[in-house]
Amino acid sequence: MKTQAINVLGYTGQNSQFVVQTSTANLRISPNATQYVQQPANPYEYILAGFAGCINALGIAVAKELGIALKSLQIEIKGDLNNQPDEKPGFDKIEITLRPAAAAPLTTLQRWMDEVQFRSPVYDTLVNNTPVHLNLYKELAVAN
Repeated sequence: MKTQAINVLGYTGQNSQFVVQTSTANLRISPNATQYVQQPANPYEYILAGFAGCINALGIAVAKELGIALKSLQIEIKGDLNNQPDEKPGFDKIEITLRPAAAAPLTTLQRWMDEVQFRSPVYDTLVNNTPVHLNLYKELAVAN
């Protein structure tokens, strides 16, 4: 089976603007959900960028509900795309890596990640057809 890797990387900082980098484009999503596209991305990158944007919005909301002070959040999503002409197109696998900058214990961040996963409509849509693996990396020291 031939696969093609698709990768997007998104992050948010103190200005609340969410930036998603693809191989061909930078998508900027402001708090009012306006997108500014510098270069065209392919449709699969848009799917992963939308997924990252959903995780970002939920991640911020859930962190606030749980009393976690997020300084920033980096979201990396890698998808293995099946582009065989004789098979159904789509992702064979999607892997998400969350890197929250927060002074919170790992158990609290795990609870946060589980809640984001549970509440994500995009996750729910994609997971029914694609295996999705979530990874969490705890930053060892948060700079003030």
